[in-house]
Amino acid sequence: MLTVFSPNHSLHHGTELKDGAVTPSFENPQRAEMVLSRVRATQLGEIVSEREFDRGCYVAAHSERYVRFLENAWSEWEVTGRQHDALPLVWPVGDLAKSQEPGFIDGKLGYYSMDAGAPITAGTWEAVRSSANVALTAIEVILAGAHGAFALCRPPGHHAAREYMGGYCYLNNAAIAAQHCINQGASRVAILDVDFHHGNGTQDIFYDQADVFFASIHGDPRMCYPYFSGNQDETGKGAGLGFTANYPLAKGTAWETYRDALKTALARIVEHKPDQLIVSLGVDTFKDDPISHFLLTSDDFLSMGALIAKAGIPTLFVMEGGYMVDDIGVNAVNTLIGFENAAQPR
Repeated sequence: MLTVFSPNHSLHHGTELKDGAVTPSFENPQRAEMVLSRVRATQLGEIVSEREFDRGCYVAAHSERYVRFLENAWSEWEVTGRQHDALPLVWPVGDLAKSQEPGFIDGKLGYYSMDAGAPITAGTWEAVRSSANVALTAIEVILAGAHGAFALCRPPGHHAAREYMGGYCYLNNAAIAAQHCINQGASRVAILDVDFHHGNGTQDIFYDQADVFFASIHGDPRMCYPYFSGNQDETGKGAGLGFTANYPLAKGTAWETYRDALKTALARIVEHKPDQLIVSLGVDTFKDDPISHFLLTSDDFLSMGALIAKAGIPTLFVMEGGYMVDDIGVNAVNTLIGFENAAQPR
């Protein structure tokens, strides 16, 4: 299986507000390096660099003004004399209507953020842009006829919505790849999110579309970040009604229960008859992950990959979460190996 990777990911690292304190982010460069090391150690396949893509590919899934904000946020922050990480100060919630974009960077940061977990640093835009290009390069491989490919994206993307960042995510790599498929002529695409945390951003982007089916298996939002999305009754709206499926699971979920939800989600995906499947591959469902509470083992990821392969759909895996650094590489690559070993091209 081809892996696409960019060393530019290391240009981004920073701090986050978590548990009432500003701390180094769990989402750090070591994550991607551990996965890359495992790809090499297992001889999974060729590793290539990302190609350049026009920013219009990002705007296709987001908005022009949001992409412009990400491009310019650091320079606007820096011109105020500040050199530390940029984090939001205030959010437009409740009766603070989100109508007009503020003119000052402190206001913009809150306007385009869902939390204080997506810092802007001097290297953020270049890393974010490269991460999206990694996903676009890999989906082009699928469009050219490959049955599987791996986009080793960092920063991740599934919490980034059409017009906001959060949860370590800025541009939604999986959504950008899916919309690229549609723009290139695909009639239907499916996205399967197996990250522990609900892919609220991906859901937001495609919630009113019928050509992209979105399914997410995740921790119950009553107890788990991002808290305000991912309930079972969220099924889409307008033209997209019925094209979103959420499978929230309880604390302590082990493979047997997770497997049943995965089979159900895959059955819905096969019913959608997509031309391509994009998997938001978060491996923070692992039993020792420090910010999650499912109980999957490393061997379970082999089984996960095998089940996904049996759908028989050309599949792009896009790296999302996973924060037990010692095991993130094993678990991510086990999913890919399980897929490769069981692949049944249609």
